[in-house]
Amino acid sequence: MMNMMGKLKEAQQKVEETKKRLDTVIIDETSSDGKLKVSLTANRTIKSLEIDDALLEDKEQLEDYLILTLNKAIERATKVNEAELAASAKEGLPNIPGMDMFK
Repeated sequence: MMNMMGKLKEAQQKVEETKKRLDTVIIDETSSDGKLKVSLTANRTIKSLEIDDALLEDKEQLEDYLILTLNKAIERATKVNEAELAASAKEGLPNIPGMDMFK
């Protein structure tokens, strides 16, 4: 039982280390015409926005670009985040029969 508890703590530590590492993984997303570029971490923290001057003239168009491009970037970051965290959790978990939830 103590060995299992140690393995669980190790798994938790690996997950925390992975979360910190994901702060350094940058996801870039660009609108189809290149007028808007968004960069965020795999933990879904926005790091930068690059907006073409032409978009600054039309508020509604800029809002549409932001929504579409940010949503695509967040979706990509979420996939990376979930895959990395699942892999690190599975790696550190003890082999408990019936607990193969990360397959």
